[in-house]
Amino acid sequence: MTRTELPPDSLQEPAASAKTHWQASLQLGFSDDRGTTRLTRRLHSGPLRVQKPLYPEGGQTCHAIIIHPPGGVVGGDVLRINAQVGSDSHALITTPGAAKWYRSNGHVSEQHVRLEVADGAKLEWLPQETIFFDDAQVELHQTIHLARDACYIGGDILCFGRTASGETYTTGKIMQGSEIRREGKLIWFEQGSLAGGTSAMHSPLALAGKTVCATVIATGSSLGAGALDLLREQTRQLVQNEEPGAQTGASQLKSLIVARYLGNSSEVAKHWMTAVWQHLRPAVIGMPAVAPRIWNT
Repeated sequence: MTRTELPPDSLQEPAASAKTHWQASLQLGFSDDRGTTRLTRRLHSGPLRVQKPLYPEGGQTCHAIIIHPPGGVVGGDVLRINAQVGSDSHALITTPGAAKWYRSNGHVSEQHVRLEVADGAKLEWLPQETIFFDDAQVELHQTIHLARDACYIGGDILCFGRTASGETYTTGKIMQGSEIRREGKLIWFEQGSLAGGTSAMHSPLALAGKTVCATVIATGSSLGAGALDLLREQTRQLVQNEEPGAQTGASQLKSLIVARYLGNSSEVAKHWMTAVWQHLRPAVIGMPAVAPRIWNT
């Protein structure tokens, strides 16, 4: 059974297919094999796949690209992704392009991500941007479990409406929850609910009238005060040169680093996220940051 992606102007779910929602899952496992990280577990159900493992940085880091063949998530679809990174292994997981969440047609779509990183392991979870079409109703849940010596860098870019096509996000609802635990102890918890067309779209405590927000979170090592100031200044300058009026910031909490972008351009947000990652990766992961080729295609 396959689904063909519909043109954006005709995304109406036929009544006859109201019960044919995708229930897709993907389970990945990475293991160290004498200094080489292998993709040793790859199970899928429904339309979620992972491409052949790539090693652009050598054997110690396995790059995995998750693919959702239908090209977009329709109201009622549920995606589940589980990745386990074994001791002393290193995985970078990304996607080939933007994730598209279409209008709800009366159904809520869901994505559940569970990431587990063992002692001495490193995980970089860096999907490309997520686009919510008008009237999308979506629940996003992410849980990350870290062992004592695990390192993690994760990011997301959320786009509310297709502003390049003149579409705004005026109806629908996005609910998001994210938590990070180290040795079972909660070190990060964030949740939010944003309804299209409400005052929250313009509130300074939410989107402040912007349409794109992005976050990068890193844990496993800290930055010195000078390095944090440099991160703030260089990424702020990069964004201001491309999009005056956008806002950026970075904070170092007790056990993690959090950086934020708020603006109106997914392209600028991607440039910002890449720059933040390039600053953080040498400190947190201990490796120079060379952007995956898929980000430039």
